[in-house]
Amino acid sequence: MRQRRFLIPVSVLVVVALGVGLYLFQPWRLLTVRETHEALLVPPPATQTTAQSTAQSTAQVPGSAPVATPKEVAAGEWRSLEHATTGKASLIELPGGAHSVQFAGLNTSDGPDLYVYLSPHASSSAEKTFGQGFTSLGKLKGNRGDQVYEIPAGVDVSTIRSVVIWCQRFSAGFAVAPLEQA
Repeated sequence: MRQRRFLIPVSVLVVVALGVGLYLFQPWRLLTVRETHEALLVPPPATQTTAQSTAQSTAQVPGSAPVATPKEVAAGEWRSLEHATTGKASLIELPGGAHSVQFAGLNTSDGPDLYVYLSPHASSSAEKTFGQGFTSLGKLKGNRGDQVYEIPAGVDVSTIRSVVIWCQRFSAGFAVAPLEQA
């Protein structure tokens, strides 16, 4: 009888702890892939020839001003923090003065609660600094592929020095890429 009084509460505690642990850590995410294939605003250099680039930048309708096209103003390769990450991040200036961030060929681990942050800190900064003073662009759309994030109006892009993939649940950076403008 004494064992039963002890065994039932301990069993309930173990089941609750296991449920909470599964919810927080989501270990199945190590095996999942969320691919995103959005059209990039500016194609990576390997897929765009010089002739195409020149034609795009000088495209003109007869009798009108030159057509403005999106322009890459800063870019960098991902530096892994907590998880191995590859690909390129770019800051894109859109016609009319708006800006976006695009990821080309992103490949990182999936995880719980991943967000995209614009950071005023250099990409060489310590990981914990990326969780401070950031602008959130929302949840990471996928852990593989190409994706585009609109930068909200009112954000001073001259202060952006890097873009970060950040796990809010554990206050941990997955990766960071420099976006410092020349």
